[in-house]
Amino acid sequence: MTIDFSVYDAPVDPDSLPIPDYETFSLTLQQISHFEQNGFVVGSGCLGSDYLMELQKDLIVLLQPGHEGSDLWYEYHSNESLDPNRVLFHALGAWRIRQSFHDLLWHPAITIPARQLLGGSVRFWHDQLFCKPARHGGVVAWHQDYSYWTRTAPMKHLTCWIALEDATIENGCIHYINGSNHWSLLPNTGLSGDMDSICAVLNEQQIQSFTNPSPVELKAGQIVFHHPLTVHGSFENKTESSRQAAVVNLIADGVISQTDEPLLKGVNSIKQGEPLSGQFFPLLID
Repeated sequence: MTIDFSVYDAPVDPDSLPIPDYETFSLTLQQISHFEQNGFVVGSGCLGSDYLMELQKDLIVLLQPGHEGSDLWYEYHSNESLDPNRVLFHALGAWRIRQSFHDLLWHPAITIPARQLLGGSVRFWHDQLFCKPARHGGVVAWHQDYSYWTRTAPMKHLTCWIALEDATIENGCIHYINGSNHWSLLPNTGLSGDMDSICAVLNEQQIQSFTNPSPVELKAGQIVFHHPLTVHGSFENKTESSRQAAVVNLIADGVISQTDEPLLKGVNSIKQGEPLSGQFFPLLID
């Protein structure tokens, strides 16, 4: 029988997570300043090797279409790329299907910095997987996350990008446009087509910012946090190794629904104007 782990509003196995040591996992004032100025920051803590191995083992199953629990995905794209020769696996909802991805939401390397950056109690919004196979991994086009999330408000969101394998410039690590967190919200120009499609909605000064993007190379288990307006993307993977990442998207407690429609496929609707809460949007840190 398939277990929907969303029924658990706390870690199923809390002993698998490290003690929430604030000295170990908190961001420094310098790191917070970097986030506020540039729109992103690499976290102080990371996932341990044993926990990382559990995620990697479960990911092998999740990458196979039709696996047990596949009906629980919010979205599942074996290849979201428009080019069949460039593969981008992208899926939402792993936290409902595997315990390792469920309990990841409460990892102190995520929750402690998130509380600092969001300025208070933190709720879960939704998760994602982005995987690029060796030799023919596709791009994630330049975009702002909040352009996909305007059905919620106010814009008190945070993205946590977790390297499940080493992420390098060569295999398609995440790149940021410094300071773009201070730009206004841009039109949504797509996630997996032309890498530079966003340029059609930029002014000349903004376009100049793309001449010097900031790549963030991470070791497996490291986490980078970014603002919902920070423009980011990742290039192709032509190396002999895959590049796999998990994303945990968070909101400040009190963010409301902007629609009476379900916010995600298969999720109970929340009345317009009501704050996100309940089974699918658990409180992670108070």
